[in-house]
Amino acid sequence: MPKLLPGTRALRTFEAAARHLNFTRAADELGLTPAAVSHQIKEIEDQLDLVLFTRTSRTIRLTEAGNLLLEASVDALDLLNRAVSRARKMTRGTALLKVTLDAQFATKWLMRRVDDFRRQKPGVELRFDITYDVRDFERDDVDVGIRFGTGKYPGIIAHRLFENIIIPVCSPALLASGPPLKEPRDLFNHTLAHIEWSRQGVTWPNWSMWMHAAGVDDFDDSRTLVFGSSTDAIQAALDGNAVALADFAMVANDLSQGRLVRPFELGIKVAPEFAYFLVYPEAVKDDERVVAFREWLIEEAAKTQT
Repeated sequence: MPKLLPGTRALRTFEAAARHLNFTRAADELGLTPAAVSHQIKEIEDQLDLVLFTRTSRTIRLTEAGNLLLEASVDALDLLNRAVSRARKMTRGTALLKVTLDAQFATKWLMRRVDDFRRQKPGVELRFDITYDVRDFERDDVDVGIRFGTGKYPGIIAHRLFENIIIPVCSPALLASGPPLKEPRDLFNHTLAHIEWSRQGVTWPNWSMWMHAAGVDDFDDSRTLVFGSSTDAIQAALDGNAVALADFAMVANDLSQGRLVRPFELGIKVAPEFAYFLVYPEAVKDDERVVAFREWLIEEAAKTQT
């Protein structure tokens, strides 16, 4: 009788251990204890009658057999993940459209408008996968995505939604009761907030860049508040604690509702190769759900102008 092969759970444990070459890091990733990982690896080795790792008191490394099994495990798990994703899409009905997007775009832009889509397209049921992780359309159970990037992805159709214009914003209360804001230098008397982001040689506009564009060349940025996400910077402005640099599209609703104001009209464009894009595989470009969402989203994005 041929020996039974390890199950998918065991293969995932082996793959994580082999990738990290560390049982503790593999255990953290899998939500297990290092002892449980070690025990599962020993079970696989006993089941296959193979030695997959050589162990010392401080390190582990893959044997030749372990390397061979790792390559096969990665391929097998990837093939299974893709098949499961396709099967889920086949069985969840023709009305459901799953959209993956980041938390900022969801809370600051899309969720404020999604009721309008549901009124216009009652035959399409939207579900959201809110994450900063980049999903794989073949492996993950999602149909379309909204992502910030270059929009250049093999096999993927991308529609640019709008330009990213970075503007100063603050609460009406701060503008009314704080030190006056009549010229850019008056900002020196306020707490200033921005985010820190750079990718592929492109830097997200910060206060030093804004001041330079405003003709202020002696700005000291050592006292600015630097946030990791635009949502936090915008919240600091909403709370009246700072004047923040924010993407106009993400604060357009707050501006129209009077929760935020623009003390100065000057805005800085993000490098044109970066923007929010609607993305989806070429294979679904004619899917009625995708077409309906695409047409509505592009129309709504066109309304978001400075």
